[in-house]
Amino acid sequence: MCGIVGYIGTKDAYPILVKGLKRLEYRGYDSAGIALLHDGNLNVHKCKGKVADLETFSENKNLSGSVGIGHTRWATHGPPNDVNAHPHMSGDGQLSLIHNGIIENYDVIKENLISRGHIFESDTDTEVLVHFIEEIHAQEKGDLFDAVRIALNEVHGAYAIVMVDMNNPREVIVAKNSSPLVIGLGENEYFIASDATPIVEYTKNVIYLEDGEIARLNLDTGIKLKTVRNEDKKPYVQELEMQLEALEKGGYDHFMLKEIFEQPRSIQDCMRGRISSAKGEIMLGGIKDHIEEMANADRIIIVACGTSWHAGLVGEYLFEDLARIPVEVEYASEFRYRNPVITENDVVIAVSQSGETADTLAAIKMAKGAGATIIGICNVVGSSISRETHAGSYTHAGPEIGVASTKAFTAQVTVLTQMALLLGKHKKTINSARYSRLLVEIEAIPEKVEIALKSDALIEQIAEIYKDATNALYLGRGYNFPVALEGALKLKEISYIHAEGYPAAEMKHGPIALIDEEMPVFVIATNDASYEKVVSNIQEVKARKGKVVAIVTKGDRTVKNLADHVIEIPHTDDALVPLLATIPLQLLSYHIAVMRGCNVDQPRNLAKSVTVE
Repeated sequence: MCGIVGYIGTKDAYPILVKGLKRLEYRGYDSAGIALLHDGNLNVHKCKGKVADLETFSENKNLSGSVGIGHTRWATHGPPNDVNAHPHMSGDGQLSLIHNGIIENYDVIKENLISRGHIFESDTDTEVLVHFIEEIHAQEKGDLFDAVRIALNEVHGAYAIVMVDMNNPREVIVAKNSSPLVIGLGENEYFIASDATPIVEYTKNVIYLEDGEIARLNLDTGIKLKTVRNEDKKPYVQELEMQLEALEKGGYDHFMLKEIFEQPRSIQDCMRGRISSAKGEIMLGGIKDHIEEMANADRIIIVACGTSWHAGLVGEYLFEDLARIPVEVEYASEFRYRNPVITENDVVIAVSQSGETADTLAAIKMAKGAGATIIGICNVVGSSISRETHAGSYTHAGPEIGVASTKAFTAQVTVLTQMALLLGKHKKTINSARYSRLLVEIEAIPEKVEIALKSDALIEQIAEIYKDATNALYLGRGYNFPVALEGALKLKEISYIHAEGYPAAEMKHGPIALIDEEMPVFVIATNDASYEKVVSNIQEVKARKGKVVAIVTKGDRTVKNLADHVIEIPHTDDALVPLLATIPLQLLSYHIAVMRGCNVDQPRNLAKSVTVE
């Protein structure tokens, strides 16, 4: 959940570290810190707060050095404060370590170290790890690289670590298990980070560490890669596809707003080279070798978390409607722990923006062990999920920096739609007329998203009216029920207004008790198979003096006469409405959060990539 960055080479490390931390701040922003090696000294500067607070804190301090590590934290062990901020030091002050993850057996190790005279300043598991490495190094009296490797054999949990040694300014040691870590290769220099965003500015050549690997980055001898079990490994160098411009705000006030407005392009990029209505074809090269397993599966199990879980719910409707395959959508965190029944005739689809979500990774490893076919849908090339699955499709949405996911959701739904259509055609469970119509309709979605975005000014006006609400209800039916859940999540995430999403018909089974003249109710009421039923639900809300904001199909008259506010979206097939209906709800959440003075890109207590349980 934390962001780590490191540099060793000939340049000044501090500017590289700070710029890298700013690009990784979406991963955590409780505290930040850096450690710099210079002239035999190890200078550590860290404080509670954001990277900007670290910059202020570091003014007039010694920031020299061409070797350094940096960290931006999302707190797990110990509250956010100066002492718990990373980097952490060994007892003798010679080693400094940054860490993303959780060391589960840290308390046992800590008790043993205390009995040996170690004194701890923080509440973190990370300080325990660096002291543990120090202790092993002292006992073994050998190479620090081996001491780190031995220590990691004794710890349980997730980690990505970067370590520097005051006595060896020509070397950095890194290791990974269940938390992401990438190494960038430059000219006589190395860059280290949790993901590629801090690296792309300097090099396109990277190595993604695999679980259980440890690397020595030495300016004299190059890269030495091993497993923690002491097996030699050969580094596999990949080329980054990411563009630097994608990491900037591009004139928008916030990354979230930029990413909302990028959706016409990101959806188009998700379909590019995959769909041709003229030829009547869908080509998903990533799953072509497993199409038979998917088509003949007893069931499809979609595992995901958060917004990706909502995308998976849309996928359930798509696969059952178009391909007639039974689908279960599971929270990865619950699925992995409840001893589920999985067989070799099941297909498990893992959906994750980052491709590093810890619970989703654990779930697919378990399902893979049971013989299921594992398909991945993720955004980050080279991520852990993409390497762990049998096959899959990238969403090609580009980097998503805003913590509240927007374009990743529509990209995931776009990929799921293509998969469902491909399977429906393969199984002949969708007639040719609807198949052809859906191909034409999905190719038109980017243009229709552009049209939906033109309601931004109207949505901002509506946001002004409801910005002080304390509760909100979101309703939808059929394909639009997951959209209601996603709309409620967006409002909760960034504006801190309590909101709940429900199937519209379920309102009468409890939530209707909440409705009064202070309660805004956001209803997806597009002209689909459930339209008349949703109209009835709106009438029930109005009868209890609720305020209704309705997402309707352009030209609607019935709902317009009932609702307090309507936001129009273009007409499309029922199966594709989620790609359009979610746009106004994203904008509504954004504007309400801005008006409430919330940090839209970095909402409190949240981080973008949940790489720990």
